[in-house]
Amino acid sequence: MAIEDILMYDESLFQNINAFDPDYMPQNYNFRDTQMEAMAMSIRPAIRGGKPSNAIVLGSPATGKTTAIKKVFELVEKTSEKVVCVYINCQIHTTRFGIFSQIYKKIFGHIPPETGVPFSRIYDQIMKYLQTNDKALIVAFDDVNYLFQSKTANKVFYDVLRAYEEYNGVKTATFAILSDLEFKYAFDKNVNTVFIPQEITFPLYSYTEIEEILKNRAKAGFYPNVLGDDILEQIAMYTYEKGDLRIGINLLRTCGNIAEADASREITQKHYDEAVDSLVSINIKQAIDSLNDEEKSVLKAIADYDGVYTAGELSEIFKEKTGSSYTSFYRILDKLEFVRLIDTKFTGKGVKGKSREIILRFNPDDYVI
Repeated sequence: MAIEDILMYDESLFQNINAFDPDYMPQNYNFRDTQMEAMAMSIRPAIRGGKPSNAIVLGSPATGKTTAIKKVFELVEKTSEKVVCVYINCQIHTTRFGIFSQIYKKIFGHIPPETGVPFSRIYDQIMKYLQTNDKALIVAFDDVNYLFQSKTANKVFYDVLRAYEEYNGVKTATFAILSDLEFKYAFDKNVNTVFIPQEITFPLYSYTEIEEILKNRAKAGFYPNVLGDDILEQIAMYTYEKGDLRIGINLLRTCGNIAEADASREITQKHYDEAVDSLVSINIKQAIDSLNDEEKSVLKAIADYDGVYTAGELSEIFKEKTGSSYTSFYRILDKLEFVRLIDTKFTGKGVKGKSREIILRFNPDDYVI
């Protein structure tokens, strides 16, 4: 490395490190115009004093659903005073009181008291505000499946969508953001009769789209000439193969951190390789930590065996040690493969000419199971 390539102690490669944050809102948001137009069409009647439409916003993780919702809500509130748009992160807010506290905060500018005030009063104040000021309410529930896990989904959607029955003239709608449609069938009939949504689908990004998004993010986050085209292409291809844009954005930040720690003025192949190794290690640890005790015991058996198990061999050991069913074992095996801790491949070694070999995807000496 030449002397002129070495950073001074007070220099940085990042002109805006926040550009790599999960909640960063890019100024130019590309490749989702069709979906945002569909959202806007659902909201449009409310801007004209009518009732907005409900929607399901459907797509795999990291396909731009949350950013698109926030962008549309931002535009609506800039152009109309007749609509109140509220975004709810259902991983954080899972209770009825917590969710309506966020709606209350959006309307009145502060959270209601957590004690001493009944839910009914908070709900009444929200709905009377909408009624008196002739405003529509649209609530986006991001990761709505968490509301079903906490068993609050039916009640919360009922509270929002059937408010007109008690408060004449109140107009409400919900956007349910999720990765699959199973939740739709979990609503009870009192909700299904009013929740008749338009489906707005977010497809996976193409390689070209990923490369362009990462290029724009790098331009916003790094100083000029920090990231070369060759490294950008490698990051884009790695991201495309993983199918998750968040990985690419995180990889950009990690590459920058490693290069900066190396006192380099640019991100090199060495920095990229180290960043990938670091992310792989973090992902493996997170995957292991997400397992329950039974799942970890199966993974440990695979890791401790000096050879390659077949699924049939391991299932017999699992059943003998735990007394659990074969169905439980194969469910665990599928999960281990889904979180990419193992690979399985079919061979011709089984009794019926078809068996699965189990291959560990990491070095067990590097991790605690």
